[in-house]
Amino acid sequence: MISNFFNILHLRYRASGVSAVFSPRKPRHPLLRLAFGLLGLALLAVLLVFGVVIGAAMLTAGLAMRLLRQREQPDAGRQRRGALDGEFRIVDKPLLR
Repeated sequence: MISNFFNILHLRYRASGVSAVFSPRKPRHPLLRLAFGLLGLALLAVLLVFGVVIGAAMLTAGLAMRLLRQREQPDAGRQRRGALDGEFRIVDKPLLR
């Protein structure tokens, strides 16, 4: 029952001419098709090159910022790796009843 409802809506949509507005059509002339195809490939190449250049610039800027950033001098207490500095307190286990 529900499938018939959607089929009727689909048929009304196609019969009304609305679907023709949104469906892409290729030009019929072969040279015009070729021109649009080459234009699409050129646009794709430009976007690809633009993306690669922007990505390379971002990587270069990140590396430059990392190299130019001044590193902090290690403190005398922090020279050993893996040692934690802090205050500790032993907590007794609660008695089970």
